Amino acid sequence: MADKKRTEIDWQDVRIFLALARHGSLSAAARTLSVNHGTIARRLRSLEESVGEKLVERRADGYVLTPAGAQVLQAASDMEQAAQTLGRGLMDGASSGLVRINAPPALSTGFLTSRLATVVLRHSKIDVELAADHRSVSLERHEADIAIRFGKPEDGDVLARPLVTVGYGFYGTEDACRSVEAGADPVFIGFDEADAYLPEATWMARHFPRGRLAFRVANQFAQSMAARSGAGLALLPHYIGRSDPLLRICDLGPVPASKDIFLLTRRRDRDDRTIRVVVDEIVAIFHQELDIFN
Repeated sequence: MADKKRTEIDWQDVRIFLALARHGSLSAAARTLSVNHGTIARRLRSLEESVGEKLVERRADGYVLTPAGAQVLQAASDMEQAAQTLGRGLMDGASSGLVRINAPPALSTGFLTSRLATVVLRHSKIDVELAADHRSVSLERHEADIAIRFGKPEDGDVLARPLVTVGYGFYGTEDACRSVEAGADPVFIGFDEADAYLPEATWMARHFPRGRLAFRVANQFAQSMAARSGAGLALLPHYIGRSDPLLRICDLGPVPASKDIFLLTRRRDRDDRTIRVVVDEIVAIFHQELDIFN
């Protein structure tokens, strides 16, 4: 392909490549950019011709980057950040641009969203995107700029900063807790079958194998909503259970071990001013509310 190499890069080709690299499939990239599959494929071929290298390979489970694609992804991400800055006409030196954050669903919904949204009020030229996902997103593929995860990663060129230790307990309404404490069999609220692999779900299955799971829903914030209706007891992180005035902790004996939460960023972004501003904001958010976690 090298003999077809051109000297000019089309920014629209770069945008298409970024979406495909981040999402790993033509369908997801097409949905993100509101274009059809043919446009994705055509723009990708155009960019490959421009750089003279094959950038992606098609696999059974989607598209993966070639070594050349990984290098282009880094440069393309820098171009994207520069385009966002130029689009704002920023000449005053203020931090600016879009910062993508990924965190587990319950942490995003039950704690981060309302607090993190205020960042854009304090920093009018920074935009924040918060995505919730159980799966491990790839910082190196630029699926996110910041990831908040349980447990420290063992590999990858990332910086891991400890945020807080999360403790757990069983929570229910006053009536539900009194009933169990008086000797009634507990009725539980837990994860649906699609999320039965999650650590809290497997812990519940091991410690309460005969317990009735009366209501199932995908994340712990939603479980707290079910618990406040009186439907049963939910195993919740304290930051969710303690934040709901209609719930109280119920003593059923052992609970899962506490877990550490880490903030992850790419090592190469340590001097990125905009990402650093958002990192500092997140660290401050957790530090200010340590008492509800453990």
